[in-house]
Amino acid sequence: MSLPGAAPGGSLLRAAAPAPGRGLRSWTALALCAAVIVGELLWFLLDLPRRALVSDAAATVVAGIAAAYCLRVARRHPSALRTFWRLLAVTMALAAAGRAIWTVARLTGDGLPHTPLIATIFIAGICAGTGALLSFLSAPDSAIGRTRILLDGVIVALALVPISWLIALRDVTGSSLADPLRSLALVYPMLDLVQLTVLVAISSGSRVRWPALSLIGASLAVRALADTVYVSLNVRDDYVAGHLIDVCWPLSYLLVAVATRYPAPVRLDDADDNVERLLAARWRTAVPYLLVGGSIVATLVARQVAGRSPTIVFWSSLGLLAALAIRQGLVARENRQLAARMRGLAHQDPLTGLPNRLAFNRELQRHVRHRRPVTVLLLDLDGFKQVNDRFGHATGDQLLTAVAERMRHALDGEGVLARVGGDEFAVLVDGVREHDPELIARRLLAALGPAGPDDDIAGHCTASIGIAAYGPQHSGQADLLRDADIAMYAAKEAGKSAYRVCTPALRRQAVSRAELIADLRRALAEGGQLELAYQPIVAVGTGAMSGAEALVRWRHPTHGLLGPDRFLPLAEEIGLIVAVDRWVLREACRAAAGWQELAPGLTVAVNISPANLRRPGLAADVAEVVRDTGLAPAALTLELTETALIDGTETVLERLRQLRATGVRIAIDDFGTGYSSLSYLHRIPATELKIDQSFVARLGGADPQAYATVAMVSKLAAAFDLVVVAEGVETEEQHRAVAEIGCPHGQGYRYGRPATLAQLRSSLRTAQASA
Repeated sequence: MSLPGAAPGGSLLRAAAPAPGRGLRSWTALALCAAVIVGELLWFLLDLPRRALVSDAAATVVAGIAAAYCLRVARRHPSALRTFWRLLAVTMALAAAGRAIWTVARLTGDGLPHTPLIATIFIAGICAGTGALLSFLSAPDSAIGRTRILLDGVIVALALVPISWLIALRDVTGSSLADPLRSLALVYPMLDLVQLTVLVAISSGSRVRWPALSLIGASLAVRALADTVYVSLNVRDDYVAGHLIDVCWPLSYLLVAVATRYPAPVRLDDADDNVERLLAARWRTAVPYLLVGGSIVATLVARQVAGRSPTIVFWSSLGLLAALAIRQGLVARENRQLAARMRGLAHQDPLTGLPNRLAFNRELQRHVRHRRPVTVLLLDLDGFKQVNDRFGHATGDQLLTAVAERMRHALDGEGVLARVGGDEFAVLVDGVREHDPELIARRLLAALGPAGPDDDIAGHCTASIGIAAYGPQHSGQADLLRDADIAMYAAKEAGKSAYRVCTPALRRQAVSRAELIADLRRALAEGGQLELAYQPIVAVGTGAMSGAEALVRWRHPTHGLLGPDRFLPLAEEIGLIVAVDRWVLREACRAAAGWQELAPGLTVAVNISPANLRRPGLAADVAEVVRDTGLAPAALTLELTETALIDGTETVLERLRQLRATGVRIAIDDFGTGYSSLSYLHRIPATELKIDQSFVARLGGADPQAYATVAMVSKLAAAFDLVVVAEGVETEEQHRAVAEIGCPHGQGYRYGRPATLAQLRSSLRTAQASA
């Protein structure tokens, strides 16, 4: 809105579509009003007779038509605006009635009819208009907020009284101001200022761009100008009915009538705007106080001029002080309410309405501080990320709300439920009431399950629950929450949709795990603890070594030599697996480049983690390593698990093509353990296929299905031109079976255990000497 102080951009209100049925007749009446005003103006300029009657008739007719327009639009606009338009209709109707009574009294009496009845009607009309503004959509919702805005208008009006006296009224005789009915006319411009201040406040607070409100503001400004000039002339006995200023009153009524032709605004739900409405603009807060400062100066000057404080200045100053005191009291109360609301928002989850992490921690801290027995249940929803990915975040939010409601009903007041994270909830159970935490956990799990056979996966979600009771082993609430977290992860490892109670054994296991993670970080940062062991890959027919697989080990300072199963899952979990892969790749390539003089063409195989495969810089890193170490790219084989390849999208396939472009070989490791299909073998640019040892292990016994499986995979690999390696060959029977099937290569204890680089080089020298 252009008037008063609206900022462009987003708005709380937007215009609705124009209402149908705008006929020519509705504009005809407006055109008639405009013609009446123009005719009145010409009548005055031409100084035609009976100017006073023309002035009164014009104001009465236009005000009556404006009242009819306001009533009509009140029926057409939404219910939220009906009070606004009805009160404006009352304002216009009272203006028409007051003008009509004024006309009759003037024609039947002597002079201007300053009667209590007429003054009451006009003041009531202005009050109705003020009420209309305070009922507008963007006005404060609370009675305190509306009263505060109204007091701002009163302060502005009272502050301008001393200023007006000093500028325009100080030379007016006391007898002119002594007449109560004549002095009562001073109230009109003051009330106009109140209305203008209210209008500015409600429009600047909402950033609304509604032309109708601009026209109403223009109407108030025109009427304020007319009332001010009227009062100034009247107290000097210079006003006569039919003055040129009389044109302003019907003009102000016409602007209200034109405002009814605009479509209704529609409230928009905008949280940011709602917050901004709570915080008044700086200039809007400062304007009343700036005028108060001007009023103080004017009051002091008026006292020096008159020798004492003029009566009107004295009483206006008292009224100003009273209004300021009341306003400050309202502001203090409003600030307290706002602070309480902000505290509530700070302790409440906006999505579910539950207490948030801060509120939960405060309640838990209160129990711990007063040494009240307390138990914490920590819940983490299972598979919630998949719900978000499949159905979208809006459905995820609906699920969280539904889950919160189900858990609230399941608790039935036996604990304090809070949302402490994205898909994490917590329950605080007061031990004094002797509730069974495990029974509560079972009820929660039952509540989160499917409601029936037709319940869609998006309508429910399982959870893993960890339970921890406060005891002497805890030094504070952080230790208690840590134990609940430990138990929750134990529930996840147990298969999810379960609960676990934190025990000393679980706690020791978690502490040991945390220490191992810290040691792993230190080992990678300092170096010298990781080692490589090399397991031979041989030609099944001749037994000659064709390559070796590099297997990482960790020589822990206190735990000794740890296998990859002890620390690689931790490295993946904490994001260190890429660093481990890089170290293994460089060390293996350096070793392979060194043994080429003993066994030219002997390859080295290195395992690549799924996380590393998804990394954009993998191919560049591999190319850099083989270049720096001097190893021929064809002598390096990168082993990738079948599951990592199948889960891959076009991005993973592109990464594999980049790796093949460097000249290295790609092996599908643990083939048969994933979701094997012919389609992905067509797409993956692999060079080798390693049959999982679970199939090879059954070859030594009477298991024809295992034999048929390995034979089928071998033939399948040959059809795709893939080199086959049988993993886990440990016995002579398995070796013979692999040879009979025709697997060209084998790997396992039958051919050699993982050995150090020195042991491998010694074996190569022995083989070279015997050859």
